[in-house]
This record gives sequence, C-alpha cells and structure tokens, in this order.
Amino acid sequence: MTRYESNLTHHEELRLDYLRKNIHYLNDREQRELAYLERKLTGDVVRSSRPAPRRSRPVELEDWAEEAEDFRDLELESEEGILPAYPRQQKKKSKARPIKQPKIRKKKKGRIKRFIMLLLLGVVLLLGALGFMFVKGMNGVETKATPETFNGQAAKNGVNILILGTDGRAGETSDMTRTDSIMVLNVNNKDKKAKLVSFMRDTLIDMDGADYKLNLAYTFGEQNGHKGAENIREVLKDNFDIDIQYYAMVDFSTFATAIDTLFPEGVTIDAKFGTVNGQQVSSVDVPDDLHMENGLVPNQTIPVGVQQMNGATLLNYARFRKDDESDYGRTKRQQQVIAAILTQAKNPLKLFAGAEALGKVYALTSTNIPQRFLITNGPFILLDAKNGVEQTTIPAFGDWIDEYDIYGGLGIKIDFEKYQKRLSELGLR
Repeated sequence: MTRYESNLTHHEELRLDYLRKNIHYLNDREQRELAYLERKLTGDVVRSSRPAPRRSRPVELEDWAEEAEDFRDLELESEEGILPAYPRQQKKKSKARPIKQPKIRKKKKGRIKRFIMLLLLGVVLLLGALGFMFVKGMNGVETKATPETFNGQAAKNGVNILILGTDGRAGETSDMTRTDSIMVLNVNNKDKKAKLVSFMRDTLIDMDGADYKLNLAYTFGEQNGHKGAENIREVLKDNFDIDIQYYAMVDFSTFATAIDTLFPEGVTIDAKFGTVNGQQVSSVDVPDDLHMENGLVPNQTIPVGVQQMNGATLLNYARFRKDDESDYGRTKRQQQVIAAILTQAKNPLKLFAGAEALGKVYALTSTNIPQRFLITNGPFILLDAKNGVEQTTIPAFGDWIDEYDIYGGLGIKIDFEKYQKRLSELGLR
C-alpha cells in the first residue's frame, strides 16, 4: 500500500514529497511537474502507455506530457540521498534462461562423468582388495590340492562345472577312492538361474565293450595318470553329449572344512529322510566317517526337520542312503545340500573375510576353475542362485531297468537318447 492511497507510484510519491518541501525554490519546469503530480494524486490525470490526443488534454498538461520522459530520468538529491529515477518500462528478458540452460547441462554431464569415473575406480579398488584377501587365504593353506588334467569344452549356454564328491579318507590315495556324487552345475546361463543335474552313480556305462557303473570311470581315470575328472568328462560327453568346461573335486575332509570356513554359523537344512523298512522316522543314525578311528566308524543321530548343520553333519546327511529310497534318496539330499550352499552364501566376494575364506577353500579343492572366474563371475552366480536352483536327477526315479555290471553288481540301464533330449531342454547342451 502506498503512502497516499492514490494512483502514484512509490517513486512518484517520493518525488511529490520532495517538490512540496522545496516549493519556494522550484523553477518553472519543477512547478509544472508538481502540478502534474498533484492532479494525478487527486485523480484528474490517468496515465496510460499511450498519451491521448492533444485536443483532449488541458493545454498546460500537453506541455507536461512532452517532458514526461525527461522527468522519468531525473535523479535529484534529497535529505536522505539520491532519489530513485522514475521507473521505465523494461524489456522482458524471456531469453535469459534458455541461454543459461546449456551451461547447466554441461555441469550435470560433468558431474555424471565424474561420478561414473569414481564408481569405476571404487570397483577396481574393491576387486583389488578382494583379490588380495583371496590370495592371502590361499597362501594360508600349507598343503594345497593339485589340479588334474582336464580338457574342458565350453557349452553353448552358460558354463558347465563338473562337481565330484569322492569318498576319500585320510591315508587313502586317489586311485583307491570312488565318487559318491557326480553333478553338473550350469551357471551364467540365459535364464539367469542356477541349474543342477545329478547323475546316479550306478548308471551302467559301456566302456571298452562292457557295462561298468558310472562312478568307476573316476577310479579308472585316477589309476591312469590321475585323470579321474577328465575320464568322467569324456564318459558324460560320449553318453549324454554334454560339454563341460571346469571341474571341482572335494573329498570328505575338504567338504567339511569348506562349509565351516564359509558358514561359521552352519547351513540351514530341512532334514528329510524316506521311510525305513516302510516306517516313517523322526531321526536316523548316520555313519560319521570323519571321526573314524582304528577302522571303526561311529554313528551320529540326525533328527528330521529344520536345523543348522556344521560341515561334518552336513556331509553325513548328504551321504546317508540307508532309507528305502537308497541311492536315489542320497542323490536328492546331495542336491538339497548344494542348493542350500548356493542360496545361503553371503556373497563371499563382497566381504573381505569371505574372500579370504574362499581363497582357503580354493586352495583345498582340486579344480581347474581360474581365480579370475571366481572373482568376476562369483557374485553373478550367487545372484542367479537367489532366484532358485533348478534340480534334475538322471535318470528320474524308477525310469530304468535293473541289470548287472561286469562284476555282478546290480546297476541301472537307462535310455541315453531320452536324457540327451532332456539335457538339451534344460539348456545344458
């Protein structure tokens, strides 16, 4: 609100005050200006952007209108200093903002570029630190496992890894052991999920014109220049037409140590057993091979239900086959254990302590998996496993014919063409 409650602007009010205070000292021009402002104050003058025709104005107002522009530019001194000039109608600066926008965009692009560079630098430093801890874990193991000859072949979809669990015990050489479990883990595939296929060890395979059980392929390979994993790879290629790039082989002790190292609090398992002699069970007594003394193997009681298992207990659970499902039940439990390990892993490659533990496990495991594969692909494998692990057993339960192997032992005969097609449907071929 203005001082005079009139049509005068703030600057005109100041000017009017000044002229009134100095009325006795005004020249002719200032007197005309005072008269104009007085008329405007009382409403006798209405300002417009375009002056009305001269014939519609009082004569003395015509003269003042001609000098109005001069009064707008006038700055006079008052008791308080310089009076502000009458405001001019300023041009709109509508183009000011668009001119500045390109500079803002450049700044934003610069910030994004710096952020990306810092992020990449952080990733490099993190991988370097994890690699250091991984190597530290490896060097902390005195007796390291020796990789075997393995002529791996890349698969069309993802990476196939042969996982072998042997029944090796302390004091035994590799040519005295057999494979309890034969699995192929498919990772980094197009489906973004881990796939696990178990091959039953009693499957009859034609080797040199005779029927042998599949698990003997490992034993024969170990006896022929420690090529057990390679011999299993060749047999699976010949009979199931599946390409395998890497292998990982663990014995009893290595498995238990690996679990206790990576899972200090244990692995959560919902223990399940088939019927025993046709009766449901609430617990079973399983052989505790790791604590064998003087040739005697003690038993460990494992209850049915959800529980935390350490390395030794998890091993005993996975190896049990004295229920009515026999080897098929053991195969299911082995798949359950591998799936639990993959889905419950706290991404060891993102934690320094986990990277060191993984290095220790790597040193204890006979494998041809490159270290760089674990560092660069490990997180993605675990992320895929979070989506679930698709499990398949070959052959399916009951989908076989009982036959005897060359030694008179009971084995199972299967349709290889049928399961080649099944593996192709799963995306492993």
